[in-house]
Parts: sequence; C-alpha cells; structure tokens
Amino acid sequence: MLTHLIAERLSRRLLPRVPEPGLSDLDRGAQCAAFELAGREDGILVAIYFYQAMQIAPLVRPGDQVLDLGCGPANQLVHVARLNPHAHFTGVDVSAAMLDRAHQTIARSSVTNVRAIQSDMTRLAEFADDTFDCVMSTMSLHHLPDETALADALCAARRVLKPDGSLYLVDFGRLKRAATQRFFAEDRGDVQSKEFTRDYLNSLRAAFSVEELIRAAAVFGGRVKRYTTALAPFMVIFKSAARHEPDEGLQEAARAQYRQLSVTQRQDFMRFARWLRVDGLTLPFLLG
Repeated sequence: MLTHLIAERLSRRLLPRVPEPGLSDLDRGAQCAAFELAGREDGILVAIYFYQAMQIAPLVRPGDQVLDLGCGPANQLVHVARLNPHAHFTGVDVSAAMLDRAHQTIARSSVTNVRAIQSDMTRLAEFADDTFDCVMSTMSLHHLPDETALADALCAARRVLKPDGSLYLVDFGRLKRAATQRFFAEDRGDVQSKEFTRDYLNSLRAAFSVEELIRAAAVFGGRVKRYTTALAPFMVIFKSAARHEPDEGLQEAARAQYRQLSVTQRQDFMRFARWLRVDGLTLPFLLG
C-alpha cells in the first residue's frame, strides 16, 4: 500500500470523475446484498464502521435527534446507535432496495432508537428547518450524480441542522491514479464478493475531489475541520468540535465492541486510526 500512496503523493494529474453507472434491478439487488453482507459483524467493513462510530460519539448527546444521509443498509447507523442508546436516529436513503435492507438490519440488530425512511438527500423535503442536533453521512456522497447535487445535499443538511448542531461527513476523495483505485478495490478480493469489488471500484472512480468537497462543505463555515488520510485522500472527513465528553458507560460499550472484533478487524481498525492520526484526527478515548 505504501508504494501506491507515495506514487499518489508524487502524481500531479487528477483523474476525471466517473459517476457510478446505472444498474438493472437485478444488478442493483446484488449490489445491495453484497454491501449489506460486507457490513455485518464478520464483514470486511466492520473495523471502519466501528472507527466512524467512535468519532461520531462525542458529537451526539443523550436526547439528540440525529440524521444519517444515505444510510444504505444501515449497518453503520446501527453501530452508532448502539453506542448512543439515549439518542434518536433517522436514516434516509432514496433507494427503496437499500431501505428494505435497512429495515432488515434494524430488526435483526434489535435497536429501538433507529428508523429509516425514503428521502432525497439533496432536498430533505420531509424535514423542517432546524430539526436535527447532528447530521452525519458516511461514504454516501459519492453516489450523487454531480457537484451541483453535492452542493444541494449539503445545503439541505445545513438547513435541517440546528444552529448549535454538529456535523460528521466522511467519503472517499478522488485519487490520482487508476492503479491506486484498483489496488484499494481489489486488495481484499479473496474475502469479498465480485459484486462488492466492482461496486468499490465504481465508488472510488465516482469520488469527488478534495477541492469539490471543500467547496460544498463551505456552507457550514468554520463549524467543521477537515481531515484527510496521510499521503493520499483515500478518505476525507469533515467533523465539528465535540459537544460533550463520552461518559464511562459509552466508553465501556465501545471497549466491549472492540473486544468482539477479530484479530484482523482490530488490526484494520488500528491501521486506519494511525492513518488519520497523522493529520491530527485522534480517537476520542483509549480502548485499552
């Protein structure tokens, strides 16, 4: 991986963005299933989901209303909700197929503080101004068709977020080399489905550039700070300042979840944490 990251750092040209291709109903169903399976307890995405849940925890207070933009099958949303059982979470997605998966995930996980509804994240027409205490979005913005839709989505998020609310956005940044995109998509090809690998590569190709993400996030002014994985913008995070100190109950719940990770998942988690710590994004509390 380091070879690819160094090559990214030295490259001067940025690849053009390639929006995700349209899918047939059959292919879309296979994509939803592959993504949902990858996010289950034994899936390859669990370490990343746990990392994001830890980063979001200081932004959510008991009693908060939290909105998740593009919740997909709700695997990530359930991780966050489990750590914050006294907050209330609403996941939105425009895809009926993804929402079917989300409802199954929520039911299987037995969480009672989560709902998932259909909504277009570029409008959020179902919600009044200043409705939510926190808005989050994890790996969903690249699904938008263009930069105009990206700007519309973040303007809508700003509208429904309370003036003192918090924000957590994370997505891929567009890489400079096709070889690096292929490396990340295929690195775990032995333990992920062909459908997931194909979707992963399409997602990396559809990623917005760091500059495009910065322009869209400018609607939040100085409320958020940007963090990027070292050497290359594999992931870009926009995060508000903490709104409270995670209490001992939350910390112990996180430690219990960490202990349930496999050895490989723990290694993935720590590797990712170190990758972002270089840019100043530290974990909110220790797990050891």
